[in-house]
Amino acid sequence: MSTLPVLRSEWTKFTTLRSQWITPLVSVALTVGITAVVNAMVGTADDSLRDDPSIGIYYGLFFGQVALVCFGVQLIGQEYGTRMISTSLTAVPRRGRLFAAKLLLGGGVGLLLGVVSTAGCFLGAGASVDIDLDHPGTVRSIVAGVLYHPLLVVICLSVTAMLRNLTAAMGLLTPLVFLGTTVLSAMPGIREVAQYLPDRAGMYAMRDLDDPQIHYGHWTGLLIMALWAAAAVHGGQRSLRRNDV
Repeated sequence: MSTLPVLRSEWTKFTTLRSQWITPLVSVALTVGITAVVNAMVGTADDSLRDDPSIGIYYGLFFGQVALVCFGVQLIGQEYGTRMISTSLTAVPRRGRLFAAKLLLGGGVGLLLGVVSTAGCFLGAGASVDIDLDHPGTVRSIVAGVLYHPLLVVICLSVTAMLRNLTAAMGLLTPLVFLGTTVLSAMPGIREVAQYLPDRAGMYAMRDLDDPQIHYGHWTGLLIMALWAAAAVHGGQRSLRRNDV
């Protein structure tokens, strides 16, 4: 079986399983909705949202990314949870091809979510945040905001493939991305290492201002997240090929 029919079957799963297509919509709603509400209520009163415009623009992403994590986990985790992964591998014996189709679907949907969410955030924050589209930092922030979504989905999907357990993946990734890395970044001594975690690096790529405590540039932050995604894909593919289901 070639890759296209496998990708088509993955698309069918995505569109027919309610939890899989609702979760991305929740992510967009949280990201754009919270950004718009916060900027409308306190955008002109909170200096931190104006000093670095990206903080106000992407304020809702801190919450919306939780649903994004859940989406990435569900793409393969649900099949492990229901034992349907055995049926999928019977239909597609070439495990690498099955994994590639899931990555293409997750990355494609994630990219679409990135475009919609980033555009929505800029529109939602436009009333209170001074946005200069001619500024080089703004262009970089837009690119990073769009690419953050598919990279996070790919990382979560691949880590779930390594863990081979829906509950374990949800229990690890959801609190880690939502609060774990933020707490680690505030702890002296650990902060130096935590800044290289994928979500922290990706978030820094969206920032307009430099942070003297971060030891790399904004574009490098996006590259660090991409390297984490590549490493996760390698680990997920290796686990799917070598382990019984």
